[in-house]
Amino acid sequence: MGALPPGGASAPRLGRERTLRLAHRGDHRRHPENSLAAIVGAVEVPGCDGVEFDVRASRDGVPVIVHDETLARVQGRPDAVAELTAAELEALGVPRLEDALAALPHRAFLDVELKEALGRAVVEVLAAGRGPDLHNAVISSFDPRAIARIRGLAPGWPCWLNAAELEPATIRAAVDLGCTGVSVQWRALGPVAVAAAGAAGLAVAAWTVTARSVYARLVELGVAAICVEGKALEG
Repeated sequence: MGALPPGGASAPRLGRERTLRLAHRGDHRRHPENSLAAIVGAVEVPGCDGVEFDVRASRDGVPVIVHDETLARVQGRPDAVAELTAAELEALGVPRLEDALAALPHRAFLDVELKEALGRAVVEVLAAGRGPDLHNAVISSFDPRAIARIRGLAPGWPCWLNAAELEPATIRAAVDLGCTGVSVQWRALGPVAVAAAGAAGLAVAAWTVTARSVYARLVELGVAAICVEGKALEG
């Protein structure tokens, strides 16, 4: 949809009057990404409204917070997440979703990105931590199957379809899945695309912004939430 120009019509804003600033994988300027310290530390940053983090399943089916399929990049180990138990992963710095929910204040908005179709296990943990209506949180995923699974188990929960582009096909797919929004790579966002999503009843979130100037332009564009890192995490 082209580079981001200023101004333009906006999509729904999640019932809020201002754009949410969400720390991408927590505040990993000082802590490993998606670690409990990074996640909790993010909401202590002035101007940060919440956290985006990634969820997979351990070998024993426990939802854990980690982005990659293996521990190679962050933990420096070749192990696959799916081959280790939650206890083994916790010892290596990969937190359980349950523990992160317990540590985060309910005022913090959560973008829970599912890296795979986890189904009932993640629904039960999230319902225990944020209530049956998933208070102040959203489920997001690039995988339509993961969203469809959540929609089947908890049809009232808000979901975002993640995408690299905000094309008409993306909007159609999000609507067909029953999503309340789309989360899109920020370079793909412009007034026409945001207006088209809004006309379909979809909120628009952006990922992942590192520059304050880009953050300010996206706020002017009227997006509902922005995943941020580095300088853009600072208010």
